[in-house]
Amino acid sequence: MSSISSPRHEQMSQFKVEQGQLLAAGYSMSEISQLLNRPAFYVYDRSVINQQVASFRQHIPARVKLHYAVKANPYWPVVEHLKPLVDGFDVASQKEMLLALQSGMPVANISFAGPGKGDSDILSAIIAGVTLNVESLGELQRICTLGAQTRNTPQVALRVNPAFELKASGMKMTGGAKPFGIDEEQVLQLLADIAGMPVKFRGFHIYCGSQNLKPESLIEAHQHTFALAAKLVAACPYRPEMINLGGGFGIPYFAGERRLDLAPVGASLQQLLQQYDTELANIELVIELGRYLVAEAGLYACQVVDKKHSRGTTYLVCNGGLNHHLANSGNFGQVIRKNYPVAIANRMVQTDLELVTIVGPLCTPLDILADRMNLPQADVGDWVVVYQSGAYGPTASPQDFLGHRPVSEILI
Repeated sequence: MSSISSPRHEQMSQFKVEQGQLLAAGYSMSEISQLLNRPAFYVYDRSVINQQVASFRQHIPARVKLHYAVKANPYWPVVEHLKPLVDGFDVASQKEMLLALQSGMPVANISFAGPGKGDSDILSAIIAGVTLNVESLGELQRICTLGAQTRNTPQVALRVNPAFELKASGMKMTGGAKPFGIDEEQVLQLLADIAGMPVKFRGFHIYCGSQNLKPESLIEAHQHTFALAAKLVAACPYRPEMINLGGGFGIPYFAGERRLDLAPVGASLQQLLQQYDTELANIELVIELGRYLVAEAGLYACQVVDKKHSRGTTYLVCNGGLNHHLANSGNFGQVIRKNYPVAIANRMVQTDLELVTIVGPLCTPLDILADRMNLPQADVGDWVVVYQSGAYGPTASPQDFLGHRPVSEILI
């Protein structure tokens, strides 16, 4: 990958720069716009996805399988591209399940998680033969009832809400009261009864949180997860087939963040595999990743349509904003808004900078692409790009808000 990048974001080196133009898979933003016939779009570079998968394979022991969490980016070409690169798919809706099935992924390697599954979700999963990650005792009862309406035996794994949490996680999903999974103490009681239920019990799902950049936090979480897994396996009426160890591998978004070092995480996992070799023998172990695999492969691009000055502030007004990229606007989980890495894609080597705030076309002060950033002097017609945009983009954004045109996507 090229080491040339924006003067503002030298660390963003996954995309090449030639003659001052930022390129994705060899194409400039204006060329991609022409291909799509759209002035605002997401572009995903398949080579960057490949490199992220390769990094996982290089550092994480081969015993641990890799699943892609489709919710991170369910764009069909991305799902199709990842199918031969990963060992399974994890889905969070009936629609995502259909994508996974149509990719040709074996049903034994597809799992369906999420609280609040409707009867249609559950019935479809049972018919398809995918594994349902059970989120509550009530959901398990419904699975048993609905399974009697089909000719298939429901495949289930118990999603566990451990007593511990993943420290330094962007979103914590375990520890204390949570809507996700069955509390650890309840699972231990439930295991005594599950052998008599009309389901095929496959194993456990232990997902602690997401977007973690600290190896020591992931290592500590894995230590707790392996210890809990061994305790759960010992309490099982028969040996489970698989354990989903969760994911949580993060990518850097903001100034001062450092890239996750997978080497110590992999070394710790190797030690844990040796330590629990007997307890977890012949059980498939899975790590589930979404953002880590696809986020850095994506750029969001939109065009400057106006430049204005208001009481000492210079604004670049663009034809896309939070309606296309809610996460970048800071309204998708940030407590205090911070800027994603942003560049002017057709002025990558320009040294004349100016302090600007970049906004979208919506009638709300929340529609911010970049707040007070020093960027190359831009004008109407220039291309604004937001890096790290390959995850939680179009499907996580309110594209119908105020009726503006939807955003396009392309994998190249």
